[in-house]
Parts: sequence; structure tokens; C-alpha cells
Amino acid sequence: MVESVNIALTSFRSRACRGLKHNRPGVVHPKLSYPGGRVRDMPNLTRHQPATTPNDLGRLFVERANAGDVEGLVALYEPEAVLAFPSGNFASGHTEIRAVYQDLVATAPAFQAGAQEPAMISGDLALTSTRLVGGAVTVEIAHRQPDGTWLWAIDQPNILR
Repeated sequence: MVESVNIALTSFRSRACRGLKHNRPGVVHPKLSYPGGRVRDMPNLTRHQPATTPNDLGRLFVERANAGDVEGLVALYEPEAVLAFPSGNFASGHTEIRAVYQDLVATAPAFQAGAQEPAMISGDLALTSTRLVGGAVTVEIAHRQPDGTWLWAIDQPNILR
């Protein structure tokens, strides 16, 4: 009995997963399989547009911060990212970064896009920098994800004090 169940599961897996690339961390497969080998495309269920270039991150930050979208801001960072903030402290990881942005958007500041320098890209890393309207300069390190999108790994929002 157990052997016939294992054979049936193996057969189902081979039919249902045909053509999908497995064992690639961070990759979400856009296919949903059904018994009988039928496969249909799934719509993009995420509400946050991904950054397809390192410089997209700055634009997306301004849009999401002005909308008060804390989860959208957190989605710009890798899970173990580090964010410096004005008090001289650092937030590490999504939970701490979320707390920083919850406090920030609670004050409802209005962000303006600054003068963004072209990203310096080396392999899967990129250095991004923006001179903000008030004169502050941001510097970030972005990391290309396995699916080709970009997330910040390190964010220093103001290098001039």
C-alpha cells in the first residue's frame, strides 16, 4: 500500500512540476499545477512593484513613503538588511526596519525625489546615491536577487551630518 502511494505521488510530482526550476532560493514560480498535469498561469498577487534596476529603489521609496505604505517600504530591503537612522542607531532585519518606518510615516512627512546618481554596478552589488532636496546625501548598497530584482542590503539615509 505504501509503495503504491509513493509511486502515485512520484507520478503526480513529475506531471505537475514539469518544466519548473526547483531549488533556486527566492524564486517564486508563476505556475500552479493541478492533478492531471494541467498547468495555468497565476496572476502577480504581490501588491508591490519590484525594483528591476538599483535606481528603482529610490523612486519606489519616495512613492511608498508618501503613501504611508510601511510594508511597501520594508519590501525594499533584504530580510537581514541594515538601516541607519538619524539618532545614530541601526535597524537590522525587517522587524526593526518596520518599526523605524512605522514611526516615520506616523509623522506624515512629504518626501521629494532628489538628484539620483547613476548606480555603480559590480556583479550582483550596486552602490546607489541621491542628493536630497534639503542637501542631505543618501548612500545604499543594493543586492541583485536570484529573480533579477534588486533590494537594499545596507541603507545610510544621510551621510552628511
